[in-house]
Amino acid sequence: MSDFREQALKYHAEPKPGKISIEISKAAETVKDLALAYSPGVAEPVREIANNIDDVYKYTGKGNLVAVISNGTAILGLGNLGPMASKPVMEGKALLFKRFAGLDSIDIEVTHRTTEEFIDTVANIADTFGGINLEDIKSPECFEIEKELIRRCNIPVFHDDQHGTAIVTAAGLLNALEIQGKDIGNAVIVCLGAGAAAIACMELLIKCGAKREHIYMLDTKGVIHTRRNDLNKYKELFANNTDKRTLEEAMEGADVFVGVSGPDALPAETLKLMADKPVIFACSNPDPEIKPELAHAERSDLIMATGRSDYPNQVNNVLCFPFIFRGALDVRAKVINDEMKLAAVQAIRAIAKEPVPQAVLTAAQVDKLQFGADYIIPKPMDPRLLSRVARAVAEAAVASGVARLPMPENYMGSEL
Repeated sequence: MSDFREQALKYHAEPKPGKISIEISKAAETVKDLALAYSPGVAEPVREIANNIDDVYKYTGKGNLVAVISNGTAILGLGNLGPMASKPVMEGKALLFKRFAGLDSIDIEVTHRTTEEFIDTVANIADTFGGINLEDIKSPECFEIEKELIRRCNIPVFHDDQHGTAIVTAAGLLNALEIQGKDIGNAVIVCLGAGAAAIACMELLIKCGAKREHIYMLDTKGVIHTRRNDLNKYKELFANNTDKRTLEEAMEGADVFVGVSGPDALPAETLKLMADKPVIFACSNPDPEIKPELAHAERSDLIMATGRSDYPNQVNNVLCFPFIFRGALDVRAKVINDEMKLAAVQAIRAIAKEPVPQAVLTAAQVDKLQFGADYIIPKPMDPRLLSRVARAVAEAAVASGVARLPMPENYMGSEL
């Protein structure tokens, strides 16, 4: 682990600090080039945009530019370490946008005293960008921040910790339940964790057919139930009318466990309490709620997913967020709505059921991948994600009336 730490630090520091840089996209070699790029030539697009504000998409990079914005209050699994400590993560997110979807991205770290200050700061600069990806903002403030920014901004605003996690979780979970011969409408689900990701995951699963009354959500005080008087309005949505109070009681007869809490939080013996053919999503990173080897030793009939790349079935947001924004920006969507999220779920889960290209096998360093217990969601390097997920998202934006542009002909999820 010490070697890996040194490798990670060296990766970020050398040959020059950071993971992203700015590159120019037009010629700038001659006097004429400079005259066109700046004064006097730049005055022409300025006049055009002043006359028709939508021409900003024609003459600038706005339509292909995403801001990755954080205040550093919930960095990965490390907690509230401040805006500057979040910068490596936000640069990494920008790298992923470019690598997987060809989207230009810049990170912005905001220092503020109140939630209102953060919202004002982001809203006031939003028109610079084609979309905003919020990241690593603690709960429950993240709910208010996203809701208000969606209301105030004229571009898509998406909190990936909530919705990206939810989309990939839903895609994998629906496939796992299908393999196990179970229907989500009848599945009893235990969710350990009650933060932004947990609440978003459960809300999206409900939109996919899960029953709210079949969900048992737990926070640090145990099961969230209707007789508790210490719940915020987001947890109250999952207050179950039940006598269950502990994790062990909630796990009795459960079909699904979703962990978005912390390392080693799920005792192996509780798996014996679950129904036949259970599904375990232990998504705490870098250390899951239960290690796969322990889970499989306890139950041979389960399907297991984690957030780690060194085990099968990695629940990885990179399967989703670059392509969500690619599709949204390419039809100039005003928002990223539920229809677009659900379209992404179905597109992601469909790819996992198809034959896997050799290039993906090579990148994953495996000889074979086939839809089943050890392959319920695509690998992050699968090139089909760009064309299929972006297209599904763009089509859903057009069909639901939030797109400003029609669906392009022969669209393959590439920059227009």
